[in-house]
Amino acid sequence: MNKLPFSENVVIITGASSGIGEHLALRLASQGAWLALAARNAGQLEGVADQCRQRGGKAVAIPTDVAEQDQCKDLIERTMREYGRIDTLVNNAGITPASRFTRLHDLTLFEKVIQVNFFGSVYCTYHVLPHLKETRGRLAAICSLRGKLPSTRADGYGASKHAMAEFFQSIRMEIASSGVSVTIIYPGWVSTGITSRSIKADGSPTGKIAKIEESAMPVDTCTRIIAEAVAKRKREVVMTLGGKMGLWLLLIAPKIADTFIRKNMG
Repeated sequence: MNKLPFSENVVIITGASSGIGEHLALRLASQGAWLALAARNAGQLEGVADQCRQRGGKAVAIPTDVAEQDQCKDLIERTMREYGRIDTLVNNAGITPASRFTRLHDLTLFEKVIQVNFFGSVYCTYHVLPHLKETRGRLAAICSLRGKLPSTRADGYGASKHAMAEFFQSIRMEIASSGVSVTIIYPGWVSTGITSRSIKADGSPTGKIAKIEESAMPVDTCTRIIAEAVAKRKREVVMTLGGKMGLWLLLIAPKIADTFIRKNMG
């Protein structure tokens, strides 16, 4: 009987208390993964860890704010103490603003988005790389189509994802001889309730699902694609046809691409 790709694979997932991170954790637990789950909400995180154990995996909940480098370092160190090695890091943690740049009261939210989405992945990657080199492991970044395409909102999210994409493209080349693979995932809208958690200019969540999310990709489909891509050590995955069309148009007809993006991407 063939061993499942993530059986007894020590996997760190950031942003694991909800959304893509939560559902990816449950999927990998069903394969017998040994998980270290990170997020700020300790209660929700422990609930996800418990579900992972029920599905046959091992799981430890490690409350972590990835915007704080010391906490990212602690996440890696605690995972090493728990399992003795690290095979995979999935940089998934992120926050989504729900305010246009021109409507921000100040730059606090903008700066927070960059800190969490970009520096959070940099911090975790920096501290985990020596351990991944020892296991010739896997490094994954859950980016966004906004890491490749512009948007109608200069809210910091797209900037953070473009920075994230370039960082992981470059780190792939820097560590090419190490045996560590780097997979960058570019999802479009995914049905996770993310729009209800998006942060308004005053710092509060919207509390409601936006219309654009109603027809989004099911989260189970998204996590299946992610798990398969990381297992196969793919370079990158652009998930949606609309995203692929946007990239093609951007190259050959940028003005038409602008119209397409305003209509389809938001």
